[in-house]
Amino acid sequence: MSFQAHETAIIDDGAQIGDHTRIWHWAHVCAAAVIGRGCSLGQNVFVGNRVKIGDNVKIQNNVSVYDNVTLEDDVFCGPSMVFTNVYNPRAAVSRKGEYRDTLVRRGATLGANCTIICGITIGEYAFIAAGAVVNRDVVGHALMAGVPARQIGWMSAYGEQLDLPLSGDGEAFCPHTGDRYRLQDNRCIRSEANP
Repeated sequence: MSFQAHETAIIDDGAQIGDHTRIWHWAHVCAAAVIGRGCSLGQNVFVGNRVKIGDNVKIQNNVSVYDNVTLEDDVFCGPSMVFTNVYNPRAAVSRKGEYRDTLVRRGATLGANCTIICGITIGEYAFIAAGAVVNRDVVGHALMAGVPARQIGWMSAYGEQLDLPLSGDGEAFCPHTGDRYRLQDNRCIRSEANP
Protein backbone atom coordinates (compact mmCIF):
# COMPACT_ATOMS: atom_id res chain seq x y z
CA MET A 1 0.00 0.00 0.00
CA SER A 2 1.24 3.48 -0.77
CA PHE A 3 -0.33 5.65 1.93
CA GLN A 4 1.70 7.93 4.19
CA ALA A 5 1.47 7.87 7.97
CA HIS A 6 3.39 9.97 10.49
CA GLU A 7 5.59 7.91 12.82
CA THR A 8 3.35 8.76 15.79
CA ALA A 9 0.21 7.45 14.06
CA ILE A 10 -1.14 4.04 15.11
CA ILE A 11 -2.44 1.89 12.25
CA ASP A 12 -3.82 -1.40 13.56
CA ASP A 13 -3.10 -4.54 11.53
CA GLY A 14 -5.90 -5.22 9.08
CA ALA A 15 -6.93 -1.63 8.39
CA GLN A 16 -7.57 -1.03 4.68
CA ILE A 17 -6.16 2.29 3.52
CA GLY A 18 -6.18 3.52 -0.08
CA ASP A 19 -3.29 4.88 -2.11
CA HIS A 20 -2.13 8.46 -1.57
CA THR A 21 -3.96 8.80 1.75
CA ARG A 22 -2.08 10.81 4.39
CA ILE A 23 -2.41 10.19 8.13
CA TRP A 24 -0.93 12.79 10.44
CA HIS A 25 0.38 13.02 14.03
CA TRP A 26 -1.16 10.88 16.78
CA ALA A 27 -3.98 9.54 14.64
CA HIS A 28 -5.35 6.03 15.34
CA VAL A 29 -6.97 3.82 12.70
CA CYS A 30 -8.58 0.62 14.02
CA ALA A 31 -8.11 -2.81 12.43
CA ALA A 32 -11.41 -3.17 10.56
CA ALA A 33 -11.62 0.41 9.24
CA VAL A 34 -11.85 0.93 5.48
CA ILE A 35 -10.43 4.20 4.12
CA GLY A 36 -10.36 5.16 0.45
CA ARG A 37 -7.80 6.80 -1.82
CA GLY A 38 -6.47 10.34 -1.51
CA CYS A 39 -7.84 11.01 1.97
CA SER A 40 -6.31 13.22 4.64
CA LEU A 41 -6.65 12.42 8.36
CA GLY A 42 -5.42 15.28 10.52
CA GLN A 43 -3.71 15.31 13.89
CA ASN A 44 -5.42 13.30 16.65
CA VAL A 45 -8.05 11.72 14.38
CA PHE A 46 -9.60 8.42 15.52
CA VAL A 47 -11.24 5.98 13.09
CA GLY A 48 -13.22 3.10 14.61
CA ASN A 49 -13.55 -0.49 13.42
CA ARG A 50 -16.97 -0.32 11.79
CA VAL A 51 -16.23 2.78 9.74
CA LYS A 52 -16.19 3.19 5.96
CA ILE A 53 -14.58 6.26 4.43
CA GLY A 54 -14.68 6.94 0.68
CA ASP A 55 -12.12 8.59 -1.60
CA ASN A 56 -10.81 12.15 -1.20
CA VAL A 57 -12.29 12.63 2.28
CA LYS A 58 -10.71 15.37 4.41
CA ILE A 59 -10.92 14.88 8.19
CA GLN A 60 -9.43 17.80 10.10
CA ASN A 61 -7.72 17.72 13.53
CA ASN A 62 -9.38 16.23 16.63
CA VAL A 63 -12.22 14.34 14.94
CA SER A 64 -13.33 10.87 16.10
CA VAL A 65 -15.18 8.82 13.48
CA TYR A 66 -16.89 6.19 15.62
CA ASP A 67 -18.34 2.78 14.71
CA ASN A 68 -21.33 2.74 12.35
CA VAL A 69 -20.36 5.96 10.55
CA THR A 70 -20.03 5.94 6.75
CA LEU A 71 -18.50 8.88 4.86
CA GLU A 72 -18.92 8.81 1.09
CA ASP A 73 -16.45 10.37 -1.37
CA ASP A 74 -15.38 14.02 -1.05
CA VAL A 75 -16.78 14.59 2.47
CA PHE A 76 -15.15 17.35 4.54
CA CYS A 77 -15.09 17.06 8.35
CA GLY A 78 -14.06 20.34 9.98
CA PRO A 79 -11.81 20.63 13.04
CA SER A 80 -13.18 19.14 16.26
CA MET A 81 -16.58 18.23 14.80
CA VAL A 82 -18.32 15.36 16.60
CA PHE A 83 -20.07 12.14 15.61
CA THR A 84 -22.07 10.11 18.12
CA ASN A 85 -23.11 6.47 17.80
CA VAL A 86 -25.34 5.93 20.86
CA TYR A 87 -28.48 8.03 21.23
CA ASN A 88 -28.91 7.80 25.02
CA PRO A 89 -25.52 6.90 26.59
CA ARG A 90 -25.05 6.04 30.26
CA ALA A 91 -21.70 5.11 31.79
CA ALA A 92 -23.29 2.35 33.86
CA VAL A 93 -25.32 0.85 30.96
CA SER A 94 -23.61 -0.97 28.09
CA ARG A 95 -25.26 0.01 24.81
CA LYS A 96 -22.72 -1.30 22.28
CA GLY A 97 -25.50 -3.35 20.68
CA GLU A 98 -27.55 -0.18 20.13
CA TYR A 99 -25.20 1.77 17.85
CA ARG A 100 -27.11 3.71 15.20
CA ASP A 101 -25.89 4.07 11.62
CA THR A 102 -24.91 7.51 10.37
CA LEU A 103 -24.44 8.17 6.64
CA VAL A 104 -22.81 11.28 5.19
CA ARG A 105 -23.37 11.43 1.44
CA ARG A 106 -20.93 12.52 -1.24
CA GLY A 107 -19.53 16.03 -1.11
CA ALA A 108 -21.11 17.10 2.19
CA THR A 109 -19.32 19.59 4.46
CA LEU A 110 -19.48 19.26 8.25
CA GLY A 111 -18.26 22.54 9.75
CA ALA A 112 -15.89 23.01 12.68
CA ASN A 113 -17.31 21.99 16.06
CA CYS A 114 -20.64 20.81 14.67
CA THR A 115 -22.26 17.72 16.20
CA ILE A 116 -23.95 14.98 14.18
CA ILE A 117 -26.37 12.95 16.32
CA CYS A 118 -26.34 9.27 15.34
CA GLY A 119 -28.92 7.52 13.20
CA ILE A 120 -29.32 10.16 10.49
CA THR A 121 -28.36 10.76 6.86
CA ILE A 122 -26.70 13.95 5.64
CA GLY A 123 -27.56 14.44 1.96
CA GLU A 124 -25.07 14.97 -0.86
CA TYR A 125 -23.40 18.38 -0.95
CA ALA A 126 -25.23 19.49 2.19
CA PHE A 127 -23.40 22.11 4.24
CA ILE A 128 -23.51 22.02 8.05
CA ALA A 129 -22.43 25.32 9.59
CA ALA A 130 -19.80 25.55 12.31
CA GLY A 131 -21.21 24.74 15.75
CA ALA A 132 -24.53 23.37 14.48
CA VAL A 133 -26.18 20.37 16.17
CA VAL A 134 -27.88 18.09 13.61
CA ASN A 135 -30.44 15.68 15.04
CA ARG A 136 -32.49 14.74 11.95
CA ASP A 137 -31.97 13.84 8.30
CA VAL A 138 -30.69 16.59 6.01
CA VAL A 139 -31.64 16.78 2.31
CA GLY A 140 -29.04 17.20 -0.38
CA HIS A 141 -27.58 20.72 -0.89
CA ALA A 142 -29.26 22.05 2.29
CA LEU A 143 -27.46 24.71 4.34
CA MET A 144 -28.04 23.98 8.04
CA ALA A 145 -27.18 26.16 11.05
CA GLY A 146 -28.05 26.53 14.72
CA VAL A 147 -28.88 24.42 17.76
CA PRO A 148 -30.79 22.38 16.90
CA ALA A 149 -29.88 22.86 13.23
CA ARG A 150 -32.50 24.33 10.90
CA GLN A 151 -32.27 24.82 7.17
CA ILE A 152 -31.38 28.41 6.25
CA GLY A 153 -30.59 28.01 2.54
CA TRP A 154 -29.21 25.90 -0.28
CA MET A 155 -25.59 25.30 -1.38
CA SER A 156 -24.07 24.46 -4.75
CA ALA A 157 -21.76 21.48 -5.19
CA TYR A 158 -18.95 24.04 -5.46
CA GLY A 159 -19.79 25.39 -2.00
CA GLU A 160 -21.57 28.67 -2.76
CA GLN A 161 -24.92 29.69 -1.31
CA LEU A 162 -27.65 29.67 -3.94
CA ASP A 163 -30.33 32.32 -4.37
CA LEU A 164 -33.24 29.93 -3.88
CA PRO A 165 -36.24 30.06 -1.54
CA LEU A 166 -36.37 27.46 1.22
CA SER A 167 -39.47 25.91 -0.36
CA GLY A 168 -41.65 26.24 -3.43
CA ASP A 169 -40.19 26.71 -6.89
CA GLY A 170 -37.05 28.43 -7.97
CA GLU A 171 -33.97 28.37 -10.14
CA ALA A 172 -30.41 29.53 -9.57
CA PHE A 173 -26.98 29.18 -11.14
CA CYS A 174 -23.64 28.60 -9.42
CA PRO A 175 -21.47 31.63 -10.27
CA HIS A 176 -18.32 29.49 -10.36
CA THR A 177 -19.42 26.54 -12.47
CA GLY A 178 -22.54 27.71 -14.28
CA ASP A 179 -24.41 24.66 -13.01
CA ARG A 180 -28.19 25.13 -12.88
CA TYR A 181 -30.08 24.33 -9.66
CA ARG A 182 -33.83 23.89 -9.66
CA LEU A 183 -36.02 23.62 -6.58
CA GLN A 184 -38.69 20.95 -7.01
CA ASP A 185 -40.72 19.19 -4.29
CA ASN A 186 -38.41 20.70 -1.64
CA ARG A 187 -35.39 19.10 -3.33
CA CYS A 188 -32.53 20.95 -4.97
CA ILE A 189 -31.79 19.36 -8.36
CA ARG A 190 -28.52 20.07 -10.14
CA SER A 191 -27.92 20.17 -13.91
CA GLU A 192 -24.24 20.43 -14.75
CA ALA A 193 -23.27 23.19 -17.19
CA ASN A 194 -20.79 20.94 -19.02
CA PRO A 195 -21.65 17.31 -18.17
